[in-house]
Amino acid sequence: MRYDYLVVGAGLFGSIFAHEAGKKGKKVLVVDRRPHVGGNIYTREVAGIQVHEYGAHIFHTSDEEVWNYINRFAVFNRYTNAPVARYGKELYNLPFNMNTFHAMWGVLTPEEARARIAAQIEEAGIGEPKNLEEQAISLVGRDIYEKLVKGYTEKQWGRRATELPAFIIRRLPVRFVYDNNYFNDIYQGIPVGGYTQIIEKMLDTDGVEVRLNTDFLQERESLSEMADRIVYTGMIDAYYEYCYGELEYRSLRFETEILETENYQGNAVVNYTEYEVPYTRIIEHKHFEFQCQNGKSNPRTVITKEYPHVWNHGDEPYYPMNDEKNNSMYEKYRAKAAGEEKVIFGGRLGLYRYFDMHQVVRAALECVATFC
Repeated sequence: MRYDYLVVGAGLFGSIFAHEAGKKGKKVLVVDRRPHVGGNIYTREVAGIQVHEYGAHIFHTSDEEVWNYINRFAVFNRYTNAPVARYGKELYNLPFNMNTFHAMWGVLTPEEARARIAAQIEEAGIGEPKNLEEQAISLVGRDIYEKLVKGYTEKQWGRRATELPAFIIRRLPVRFVYDNNYFNDIYQGIPVGGYTQIIEKMLDTDGVEVRLNTDFLQERESLSEMADRIVYTGMIDAYYEYCYGELEYRSLRFETEILETENYQGNAVVNYTEYEVPYTRIIEHKHFEFQCQNGKSNPRTVITKEYPHVWNHGDEPYYPMNDEKNNSMYEKYRAKAAGEEKVIFGGRLGLYRYFDMHQVVRAALECVATFC
């Protein structure tokens, strides 16, 4: 069978493209090497709880069109992301706000908090920051940096803060109000019943066929011959067989447990900011759907510990290492991709850039408008 489009990857970008192309009367084949659709936003039910299999995903946006679009496929709850940071036996609210500053210094007013931060920045005397550590201290002072930034960031990137470039932290959100909402966007929530249903509904479109457990790179020749155009959402360097070298990524390892307790940590996300604690955060999934607040009784809970590590072949790549060396290498791949007549690159791995979900939706819709 001949297809108009071969979409490589059944994640959010690829599924939106397939859905919209199918609505336009196109024949689309979607392939994915995993045994399920959804990519990294895949969720599954465990012990009556929707578990975010590849880390926490909170949909947030100020783009009304994107919000209305994603709400066609699921009902979203009113979840607000308000993570807690744990440093030893101390707890702090994120992002940095008046609750954080009061817990750290006992200050009561924005004026006191501003003065404390300003004094620490002045004492540090940093002119032009040479690395991430100096950049962070020049933005929020030493106390916040030492307790809430340093260890977490070093675990996340696998390097000491003094070895990381300053541009990784262009800004740090500091709010002089008592507001624990992590995002500034107008719209925010999580689909009731999980994200997988969204992808399943998108792909349940006339003209769209899905094949799982299918690795495009291993079947490139036969699959490529089946379609007029290819939408590729995998690793761009892998597509070109690493001809300019291997781009670097950070990966994650997840340890998920079912616990015989109703409420383990009282919050969906708790960050562990000490370097000595090997994981960066613990997710308690039931709090994404208010299962301790809405009167439902579930005597069990599911938690996931998240461990960052260096990406190796066979691991799932999560975060592009967008430093100068890797961005320079990616530019060579991008230039090569620009010369392709048949292949369209998209998504986080195809464009070697980290996207939030709402950015993926917007990019996919624009891609359809351009190429379909």
